[in-house]
Amino acid sequence: MNNSQQRDAERPRARGTDRSLARRAELIAIGRKLFADTSYDALSMDDIARQAHVAKGLIYYYFTSKRGYYLAIVEDSVADLVSRAAGGLDLPPVERVHRTIDAYLRYAEHHQAAYRTIIAGGVGFDAEVQAIREGVREVIVETIAEGAYGRGAIGPVPRMALLGWLHGVEGATLDWIGHPTLSRDVMRELLVKMLGGTMRAIEEIDPAYVAPPDARRDG
Repeated sequence: MNNSQQRDAERPRARGTDRSLARRAELIAIGRKLFADTSYDALSMDDIARQAHVAKGLIYYYFTSKRGYYLAIVEDSVADLVSRAAGGLDLPPVERVHRTIDAYLRYAEHHQAAYRTIIAGGVGFDAEVQAIREGVREVIVETIAEGAYGRGAIGPVPRMALLGWLHGVEGATLDWIGHPTLSRDVMRELLVKMLGGTMRAIEEIDPAYVAPPDARRDG
């Protein structure tokens, strides 16, 4: 079996009935919590089945393997985060940036297990899992760029700077949901001001990317 065939085999199987889809969604929700609290390598299929209170065969039935199960959890969590954070297309650019950051924080706050699975859960270095995580980062960066510059396709300087800012956001958000000493409003404003500083630095290095007026006031 080649690598492509193996990946296809490990992907969750499509199930057509409402009951089956609901059962699969339930298993994914359970898995989010399990993998958020315990590393991938530390959980065996027996452990997962016991903690989920299901037969091990049921997990194999829906997801084929432990890796297939984990990939389904990560992909489902990422899709949920992206749909929330990348919305607001009808808003003015600056408002859209604020909405994106607020939606990101709301997701992390109300779906902590899923957020930890996306950002911190892992299977060592797995190229496919890493690609999923990089994909969500690219979507968030593109969303911020569209709000700030009116276009998602940006040059290497703003892309690198915004990715650096986003990695900082991820680390800060993980700490925030674990130690919520700041309100979400304060956290949002802090991240917005950090973004303003990033955008001013981008403009200094590449004047083609003029910082929005709000970014000049944030800092």
